[in-house]
Amino acid sequence: MELNSKTSVLKVLAYFDLFDYPLLNEEIYLFLDRKIEGNDLKTTLARLTADGNIFKFNEFYSLKNDPSLLKRRLKENARAQMMLVTANRISKFLSRFPYIKGIGISGSLSKNVANDQSDIDYFIVTAANRLWIARTLLHLFKKICFLFSLQDYFCMNYFIDEAEPEILEKNIYTAIETATLMPLCGKKTFRHFLDSNAWAKNFLPNHGFPPIPAKEINGNWIRYGIEKLLSQPFGDRLDNRLMRLTSKRWDAKTAAHQKNSKGLLMGLHTGRHFAKPDPSVFQKKIMQRYEQRLQEVFRQYA
Repeated sequence: MELNSKTSVLKVLAYFDLFDYPLLNEEIYLFLDRKIEGNDLKTTLARLTADGNIFKFNEFYSLKNDPSLLKRRLKENARAQMMLVTANRISKFLSRFPYIKGIGISGSLSKNVANDQSDIDYFIVTAANRLWIARTLLHLFKKICFLFSLQDYFCMNYFIDEAEPEILEKNIYTAIETATLMPLCGKKTFRHFLDSNAWAKNFLPNHGFPPIPAKEINGNWIRYGIEKLLSQPFGDRLDNRLMRLTSKRWDAKTAAHQKNSKGLLMGLHTGRHFAKPDPSVFQKKIMQRYEQRLQEVFRQYA
């Protein structure tokens, strides 16, 4: 049991070490891959620290003996809190667009982290079979934001619809992204989403998963009118048409090896019920780096 506990703790610290992010005791507990008592975790952390396997700075633990990581974390946490105020305000505005059923924050900001280059990543749930209409309307609005250099506040890069809310890729990366998702609007929608992704608890059995917001999305007459106008069957044909056009345009970007502002190859994974960053790009790189880091850690502490 002691060896298993040490292995689980090292796995958690190795994952967050990819982002140079020290963790508190209670944060390590949330991301463990096995059930463990609080006192057992404290004992395991104390032994790993005493053996020089991990390092403790105040109440934070890391694989690296670098106190500056804690200073950076606290700075980025403070910045994230300010950005979340903006994210809440923007999410209320975006929720007024047609077919939007739920809006949450994903990415680094959902983990309370933000630096000078951070943007606000939105996780958006749409009405069934209207994802591509909703996405197109939001991205047309985003083009206006470019005129005022506000595009970083509207990174709407992950869409699913209510028809198929289950995340297809199931691994530690997607489990952590699901567990740290920060719902802002759409209580019933996100309850359905979390129920549909209960598989993530197999990776994170100690995590309670995101609290569901109390507020629901309120309708308005413009939204109601557009949704009425685009009701079946015309809306179905339009949604399919927009999906094909968007997929074709993004396939061309990927084939041309275009990169985004962060230097990553541009790719969009598309389907009838989802539009999301291509898992073969960022997600795959994270998983490869994680496997490499685990090998390094276990060789060092074997």
